[in-house]
Amino acid sequence: MALHLRGVLLPDDEARDLWVVDGRVRTTPVPTAETVSDGGYLVPGLVDAHCHVGIGPGGPVELIEAELQAVTDRDAGALLLRDCGSPTDTRPLQERIDLPRIIRAGRHIARPRRYIRYLGVELEDPEQLPAAVAEQAAQGDGWVKLVGDWIDRSRGAGADLAPLWPDDVLAKAIRVAHDAGARVTAHVFGEEALPGLLAAGIDCIEHGTGLTDDTIAEMAHRGTALVPTLVNIENFPSIADGASKYPTYAAHMRDLHARVRTTVSKAVEAGISVYAGTDAGGGIEHGRIADEVVALHEAGMSTTDALGAASWAARRWLGWPTLGDGDPADLVVYPTDPRRDLGVLRHPSRIVLRGRVVR
Repeated sequence: MALHLRGVLLPDDEARDLWVVDGRVRTTPVPTAETVSDGGYLVPGLVDAHCHVGIGPGGPVELIEAELQAVTDRDAGALLLRDCGSPTDTRPLQERIDLPRIIRAGRHIARPRRYIRYLGVELEDPEQLPAAVAEQAAQGDGWVKLVGDWIDRSRGAGADLAPLWPDDVLAKAIRVAHDAGARVTAHVFGEEALPGLLAAGIDCIEHGTGLTDDTIAEMAHRGTALVPTLVNIENFPSIADGASKYPTYAAHMRDLHARVRTTVSKAVEAGISVYAGTDAGGGIEHGRIADEVVALHEAGMSTTDALGAASWAARRWLGWPTLGDGDPADLVVYPTDPRRDLGVLRHPSRIVLRGRVVR
């Protein structure tokens, strides 16, 4: 059945009529179409560019729980998910027409005792990284996820965030990914790992709380993207509270938290492409993409750019179209202009996924 929607189309900011036939947008009238939305604002389906379908507070979850996580994201308007590392094989969910589109990055690649247990592929020898990257590139959908830094408990009471990989190994591994047609991103909280990752040609930095003026300038020069996951960074003080036996690390985490919005503001001002990701899974509930957009605005992005970071700009970055003629009909309708009040993102009036009304 053909559908018809009328409203102000963003980011064009024009009153438009759209028709949906066979799951795709049409800009020419379809006389038999059923009008399912008349008025409001039509936004290309939201994007959560950093989430983890298949991870819960206790670690990996069964596929049925992963399905519920995806439904929660969908009902919040997030119709395209960059799953930034998961131990659960979520490929069966990609076949579901009622669930968001998922871009998988395979599993995290880490070192023993240098990341959350049971989530990643752990390499005893750093020299194994290029081969592991090749394997995960083959398993994923064009992305590979590295753990760039983590607490190094071998330093005792002076333990702090430290890089996992030598610079030369990183360079080899990222070349392997690029040769396979995959992009590479990395979890990075602190400062020390960033120069080596950027010099190696990393495509994206997750979190990036340790960015300095120098590494911000380098990211801007190289065109490296940033997904700051601000709703997750709010957990840093509680992480520090639970790490009292590592006072250096705890103090560092509190400092990173205290200056994160200034850090993101500087990144935006430098022209770095910043995208919205919640880090849902583990300690962050799914369905919080609206909260991340609000946080990006509070960190210095305009309301239009913050919304674009979770919609049209993010979709283009990930290689997905928006709402042109013939594009997949993935869109969210809001009753009022979300650029005037980002809070309306929490209350979509209609959600269309793959040309079907799902809410």
